[in-house]
Amino acid sequence: MTSATLAARLGIPSGPLFFPVTAYAPGGPVALDVYRAHVRTGVEAGAAAVFACCGTGEFHALTPEEFQECVRTAVEAADGRVPVVAGTGYGTALAVRYAHLARDAGADGLLAMPPYLVVAGQQGLLRHYRELAAAASLPIVVYQRDNAVFTPGTVAALARTDGVIGFKDGLGDLDLMQRIVSTVRTEVQGEFLYFNGLPTAEQTQLAYRGIGITLYSSAVFCFAPEIALAFHKALASGDDTTAHRLLDGFYRPFVELRAQGRGYAVSLVKAGVRLRGLDVGEVRPPLHEPAEDHVTQLARLIDRGRTLLREGM
Repeated sequence: MTSATLAARLGIPSGPLFFPVTAYAPGGPVALDVYRAHVRTGVEAGAAAVFACCGTGEFHALTPEEFQECVRTAVEAADGRVPVVAGTGYGTALAVRYAHLARDAGADGLLAMPPYLVVAGQQGLLRHYRELAAAASLPIVVYQRDNAVFTPGTVAALARTDGVIGFKDGLGDLDLMQRIVSTVRTEVQGEFLYFNGLPTAEQTQLAYRGIGITLYSSAVFCFAPEIALAFHKALASGDDTTAHRLLDGFYRPFVELRAQGRGYAVSLVKAGVRLRGLDVGEVRPPLHEPAEDHVTQLARLIDRGRTLLREGM
């Protein structure tokens, strides 16, 4: 799939972007059959794309062999209905290796997560992503967060780089994002994609929509696709009444619950998938499982979200 084709497909607001959790069997090995079912269910529920083995999918915890098996399984489960984008990261050499593993497994693109540990300058960051793009043979979305924060000029340089098709923001600095969007719009020709990649991105998506960013990741889609789809539809149609009702009654309380523990952006989501009846196992260390009371609160909150949907019909 070419960069232009992937960009066109991801740019269609036909559904949330699905970041599946990675399923583990008792004792710790990857449970590919369960993972396949999880991905297939998400695609059939209306996902616009599958982002396999990224942050929610515990990229950091997977061996290269497990990573490739999961990406291949996601590609099989998607069956060409939506693009599959795989994570990559660490230093340049390892990022290239993971990119090749993803390519050989059939992925359509890559989400390039921050380099491991080091806080690099703009020149080093630009070199890292350009070398990755040159070697990857897959279109790349660059993920801004943590130790990978970019100036507008650097993003414009990335947008001019062959193979880099988009930019995902996990920082949350709207002033910076507005300047990035403006700089790229005025200095670079052609389409460039932007994504809201904050945890529980729905919570901030009305603000991101205001600066022209309509694509966003949805961890909630993993365990409550009907809620995520209703919110996505409300945004796409300009139904702010429904969006506000879901924000006030479901998303804000979920964000507040998620803030009760470190790593809950992954482990609480995984608990939500188990609450839906699919045993995807626990998270791998260094993450830890959410407290039992927090899982109980999550179950009640999911029920509340479904009630909000029924009341709004």
